[in-house]
Amino acid sequence: MKSQLAKARWYRIIPVVFVTYSLAYLDRANFGFAVAGGMADDLHITPNTSTLLSSLFFLGYFFFQIPGAHYAATRTAKKLIFISLILWGALAAATGMVNDTTTLIVIRFMLGVVESAVMPAMLILLSQWFTKEERSRANTFLILGNPVTVLWMSVLSGYLIESMGWRWMFIIQGAPGIIWAFIWWKLIDERPMNATWLSDEEKLAVEEKLKAEQAGIKPVKNYAEAFKSRKVVLLCLQYLFWSLGVYGFVMWLPSIIKAAPNMDMVATGWLSSVPYVFAVIGMLSASYFSDKTGNRKVFIWPFLLTAAICLYAAVWAGTDRFWVAYVLLVIAGAALYTPYGPFFAAIAEILPKNVAGGAIGLINSLGALGSFIGSYLVGYLNTETGNFNASYTLMSAALVLATVITIAVIPAPKVLHPVSEAV
Repeated sequence: MKSQLAKARWYRIIPVVFVTYSLAYLDRANFGFAVAGGMADDLHITPNTSTLLSSLFFLGYFFFQIPGAHYAATRTAKKLIFISLILWGALAAATGMVNDTTTLIVIRFMLGVVESAVMPAMLILLSQWFTKEERSRANTFLILGNPVTVLWMSVLSGYLIESMGWRWMFIIQGAPGIIWAFIWWKLIDERPMNATWLSDEEKLAVEEKLKAEQAGIKPVKNYAEAFKSRKVVLLCLQYLFWSLGVYGFVMWLPSIIKAAPNMDMVATGWLSSVPYVFAVIGMLSASYFSDKTGNRKVFIWPFLLTAAICLYAAVWAGTDRFWVAYVLLVIAGAALYTPYGPFFAAIAEILPKNVAGGAIGLINSLGALGSFIGSYLVGYLNTETGNFNASYTLMSAALVLATVITIAVIPAPKVLHPVSEAV
């Protein structure tokens, strides 16, 4: 069956999804560069307010995940993402025009609200196009928009701030989202049956394969029953702890590097981009071998544990040994991103389709809460202690907990896995 599935899906769906999520991620990651590049001084933002602003995006993201995921699963992911693209592009550009912190607080919160449904909606869309044997790779190409965006954004933002200032950085980086919305609407199809570029036989082959995969998963009555499931609760906690580590790292890495002696914004941008080069390599490799072997578990927890160890070791290296600490941070950053594809593939495989949308929304919602906690606590601890030791110890501890939960909840592959028969 695998050989009969249209390869055109990869060329038509994946590039559009990748660019869309890249634009979404751009608007949440460039704030750290603006803070390090003069925004705090220009708007008279205190350290505590800066910490709140860095994390406020994720609070809006947290509250609206489940409604957005439910709408995408039961109505249309395509329309939801189209509207979100226009709104988040406008809000991101507006960030460059603010003159007071109150307006900035509102924009940061609303940016999180607008973007909240994008990730679960994308995952749901991909689950309607790609089968179990393909899903880890498909999810990885989606989530690659995250590290790839931070990679080029880190370099570009450094140059933009240095030459034009932080305001123009936001305006220039926000406009493409609005333009891309109309390209998204033209190019994307909700399901295989809607695609005019597939033959009737190709459409049926994909649809039948997807239906067959759900045959062995027992449906549950409703979202309430799914949300009380031990698996869903543990996956929520796992993603919360993981996200605490990821976004504590992403939001504050530029400030950590900028704090080194004789470090300007251009050098900060280049050095901040390096972890994401290795993250891309790790994500592609892990997703490929995860799909090939059918083993999700082994491509998740070892990387989370590696990230925890490296973050804690970076604390011990200290500012006196900047380059040792920097190498450890590069390894940690790569390890934090590597497991995303296998993780979201595992969720789709252990939950029934009738509640998968809401469950993914809930899991991603708790991840957003972890991102809020991580961004806020890391900034708070940095301000209170005057260094990064306590905050990075916190991130390390959270990743150890995520590792333990992963080992407990993600199932090991069966001895005779369907993937081995198709390879």
